[in-house]
Amino acid sequence: MTQSLTICRPDDWHLHLRDGAMLEGVLPESARHFARAIIMPNLVPPVVTGRDAAAYRDRILAALPEGMAFEPLMTLYLTEDTDPEDVAAAHASGLVKAVKLYPAGATTNSASGVRDFDRVRGVLERMAEIGLPLCVHGEVTDPAIDIFDREAVFIDRVLDPIRRKTPGLRVVMEHITTKEGVAYAGAAGDDLGATITTHHLIINRNHILAGGIRPHYYCLPVAKREEHRLALRAAATSGAPRFFLGTDSAPHIDALKEHACGCAGCFTATNTMSILAHVFEEEGALDRLEAFTSLNGPAFYRLPPNEERITLTKGETVDYPKKIQTGAGPVTVFEPGFPLLWRVAA
Repeated sequence: MTQSLTICRPDDWHLHLRDGAMLEGVLPESARHFARAIIMPNLVPPVVTGRDAAAYRDRILAALPEGMAFEPLMTLYLTEDTDPEDVAAAHASGLVKAVKLYPAGATTNSASGVRDFDRVRGVLERMAEIGLPLCVHGEVTDPAIDIFDREAVFIDRVLDPIRRKTPGLRVVMEHITTKEGVAYAGAAGDDLGATITTHHLIINRNHILAGGIRPHYYCLPVAKREEHRLALRAAATSGAPRFFLGTDSAPHIDALKEHACGCAGCFTATNTMSILAHVFEEEGALDRLEAFTSLNGPAFYRLPPNEERITLTKGETVDYPKKIQTGAGPVTVFEPGFPLLWRVAA
C-alpha cells in the first residue's frame, strides 16, 4: 500500500485571493503548496485593464511572506467595454494569461459582467488570434432557469455558440459541476479544458441542505446531485489531459457566510492537497494525481510544469486549522467530513 507520493509542485488554475487584509491573510495558505495560480479578477472594482492587472499583481507579491515562492498568473475581467488591443498588449507583455467571462450577476462581484455577448465578439476574436484563453463561469442567469440547471443550459445557449462563432478560441470551462459539463469537455478538441474544484469532488447538494443549512458548503456553481459528483470524480481521476485542478478557493469572513443572505464560496486552500490525495486513493488513482494537479493545467496554458517537487505522506490524522484568522475577520476552512491522513511533507 502506497504511503508516500512525490509529484511536481502543483498549481491552482482558479483562485480567489481578494485584496487588502483578506489577501494578506489567505495568500500564505495557497503559497504553501502551490507554485502558481490563475488569479480571479472579480475585485471591487474589477481588474479590467492591463494596468489594473499589473497593480494587483504587485499587491499580491507585496503580501507574500518572506521565504515563500509563488507566482500569480493574472487575468482580466471581460466587460462589454473591454478594449481588444489592451488585452492583446497585456498578453504580449507576459502579464495576463487569460480573460475571465462572468455572465452578469452569476456569482460574487459579477455585476460588471457580460449581458450582451455580441458586444464582446471583437475581444473574443482577438483572443483567438493570439491564443489567449477565455475562462468561463458557465452559468446562465435567467431567473426562469432553476439554479441546478444553469450550467447545462449555459453550455447549450452560450458556450457552444461562442465556440462555433469564434474558431480557434481556447476556452476553460471553470469549476464544472455536472455530468453534462464532463461530457461536453470530454468530447471536445484540445482547445477546450475544464477545471474541477476540490469541494465539488466531496459534496453534493444534500450536504448543503439535508438536516440543516450548512453555509460553509454553499458555493456557486452550487453542488448538484450525487450522480454529478460521481461524474466529476471519474473525470478528475481519469488522467485525461483536458481536466485539471482549479480549487475556486473563495474566502469570505464567517459573518458574511453565516448570514441571512450568505456569500457563496468554499475556502479550500489550506487542505486541498490532503483532500485530493484521499479522493484519488479512494478511486485507485494515486498515480494520476500528478496529472490532475501538476501537469494537465500547465500543458493547456502552454507553460512548463514546475521543476520543484513535493512529497505527500500518509500517516496519522492531519490537524489543519479550522479557521484562518485574517485582518478582515475569521475564514472557515472547508471541512470534508472525514479524517485526512495525507499531508504535504515539510
